[in-house]
Amino acid sequence: MVRLAWPVRPLPDGRGEMWRWRLTGLAELPAARAGLRSRLCGHGYPPEGDDPSSEQLVLAFDELASNALRHGERPVVATVVAGSGGWLLDVSDRAPGSMPAPTVDRDPAQGGMGLQLVARLSVAHGWYVDEDCKHVWACLPTEADQPGAALA
Repeated sequence: MVRLAWPVRPLPDGRGEMWRWRLTGLAELPAARAGLRSRLCGHGYPPEGDDPSSEQLVLAFDELASNALRHGERPVVATVVAGSGGWLLDVSDRAPGSMPAPTVDRDPAQGGMGLQLVARLSVAHGWYVDEDCKHVWACLPTEADQPGAALA
């Protein structure tokens, strides 16, 4: 099986309202997703299913956080910055020596395609190490049909 590298890039400068979840297990993800949806609704984004861009953000949030919980070391911290140009999603874990590695040549029915999905949804993505944490991040547009509008 061939593995592609997730690019090593510093976190873009994201300014805006910040939302943060500290996760210690996969069982906490449904509540974190619900909390993210609630905050999106509080900022004028339609409820679940009515806005493709907010659902894409929730999907990317879930993929990166679940990867960190499965393959990284806890605690995992998932941060969303609601900026004027888009969403900046940053997920950190305590496994700085374990780089994110998208898989290729795998039947999608077998899973393991989350990083490719996030890369397709985002206008920029990458990872970096800061002290004892690995950060995996993605920038997503606030409008599903305007990928150029997100943070770069």
